[in-house]
Amino acid sequence: MTGFEWRPLNGINQQRLHEARLQAHHAAQWLARAARAYIAPQPDDGHTSLLWDPALDGFMTQPLQDGTRLSLQISNLTLGLDGGDGKSRVQSISLDRRSDMQIRQWLGEHLGSRGLDSSALDAPSPYEIPAHAVAQGAAYDATGLADALTELAAWYANAELSLGAVHRRMVGRKLAPSPVCCWPHHFDLATLTVLPKHDAGEAGYIGVGLSPGDKYYDEPYFYVSVYPKPDPANLPALPLLGRWHTHEFTAAVAPAHEILAARTQMAETDEFLQSAVALAIKILS
Repeated sequence: MTGFEWRPLNGINQQRLHEARLQAHHAAQWLARAARAYIAPQPDDGHTSLLWDPALDGFMTQPLQDGTRLSLQISNLTLGLDGGDGKSRVQSISLDRRSDMQIRQWLGEHLGSRGLDSSALDAPSPYEIPAHAVAQGAAYDATGLADALTELAAWYANAELSLGAVHRRMVGRKLAPSPVCCWPHHFDLATLTVLPKHDAGEAGYIGVGLSPGDKYYDEPYFYVSVYPKPDPANLPALPLLGRWHTHEFTAAVAPAHEILAARTQMAETDEFLQSAVALAIKILS
């Protein structure tokens, strides 16, 4: 990550950021489709996980059958086929003013020319994502959402930096966190650590990530989730930036509006993550 720094977050109108998030989420499903079609399945669906590329300012699949990767630049919703080295761009297309039908045609033609069965892209998704008009044939609007998409990309880029630091600290604790990656179902960027079992009890799980927003919070938020769910009455105090979420899942969360109001966004976010992870480990120990 050398050479990449935390980007100042300016705060974008919540409705515009909401719209940008939904369009980007739907656009990212093209990467998920390709992964399900052309990468050997893994038991945890890890083959569909996406990697953040800071130079691209977007997400990239793992290598497909022919070694290429499919990428999505979040800041302008550009879909690309990249060479096996993950750097050389083979083909690209802007989703702006285009529909999913047009994107399917373009992608099918280029993947087909590489010897891949384009019909595999049409397999139904195993999950649902939030509804949006693009799923019914409407065109993407990257130009009209340029500022919001840029802000969304900044959230992911910053999360890659902060979560990378969490990942290194977990490794330093002799734990084995999963790589920092994006799961296209919930569109969050996260790392998961499984703690060793104590006696006959079940293993504990700590998920640390960034959600771009969901049904719980209609804004980006960092989280440190704890499983099995602890007794809400016994949850310890969090740093000023954080709060406990206990509805349907238990996690320390730091929502966007609090991070935006922080005097030092990166330092206070990292302090929240570091403190919340330490508390999560203590809870599960």
